[in-house]
Amino acid sequence: MKLTLLDYKTFGYDLDLDVLKAFGEVEVYDMTEDSMVEERIKDSDIVLLNKVKLTAGNLKSAKNLKLICEFATGYDNIDTEYCKKRNIAVCNVVGYSTNSVAQLTITLALNLMGRMKEYTHYVSDGSYTKSGLHNYLDPVYHQMEGKVWGIVGCGNIGMKVKLIAEALGCKVIVNKRTPVDGMECVDIDTLVEKSDIISIHTPLTDATKNLINKDRILKMKKDTILINVARGLVADEGALADAVKNDKIGGIGIDVFSKEPLSEDNPLYEVRNYPNVILTPHIAWASSEARNLCLEETVKNIKAFLNGESYNRVV
Repeated sequence: MKLTLLDYKTFGYDLDLDVLKAFGEVEVYDMTEDSMVEERIKDSDIVLLNKVKLTAGNLKSAKNLKLICEFATGYDNIDTEYCKKRNIAVCNVVGYSTNSVAQLTITLALNLMGRMKEYTHYVSDGSYTKSGLHNYLDPVYHQMEGKVWGIVGCGNIGMKVKLIAEALGCKVIVNKRTPVDGMECVDIDTLVEKSDIISIHTPLTDATKNLINKDRILKMKKDTILINVARGLVADEGALADAVKNDKIGGIGIDVFSKEPLSEDNPLYEVRNYPNVILTPHIAWASSEARNLCLEETVKNIKAFLNGESYNRVV
């Protein structure tokens, strides 16, 4: 049996792939351009990938292909309808990154609320040393205690963020598709109006595309902090950039973008060096622990499939 891993670089080189050798020959590529996919998978029985797109066009020659393992939760890079027609199984991994994404969410919020980018720069550029003052209080920063934290999308990740935010003394309000008891669930407009901190954890759908838009940004408090660790297109990037430039928002922490990597023509690229902006390269999911767990689950996916069982099957 032949296993082909198409984009090892996105998995992280620190992962030990020897566990895959128990299933057969393992062919590993650092990255695979679209034009090379068809050739590289044509003799494969199992394909593992993270970001590479599998389409009807490049899958058609993979006559031996039985299983596709998505090294992530989202699998919109795979033509699942074609896979159904060809009886190619598709598995993803769920729940592996909850703690990792929640941690970065909190990290971004704490850094923006505490104005860490500005304060550390004040020390690192020598200004503090030259000042002759024991401390430096410009800009002012605020504590989390008593602030309203609005969570958009409250699945596993949103729930983890809720617990941590409450531990920090925040009041949490939630916007989710299906309201539940035990949470203060509000509509999206109420959430953006009331929140001091907003974090986004909702999937990208037709209903959530540009959910955070110019009109909703204008409804926010002037010092609101917005964190997006979901999908880039959930928030209007141009509107966010304009809000930063015009002091209409307190700060933004963004880990996901409409096109990745962040392109120079993305409006957020223009504000990347603003003191109240923190942009990270889609790393929320990717702690060492999360990626190792993802690999463990992928191995379980393969074992289950070979045993005729269904585990994490999406097709």
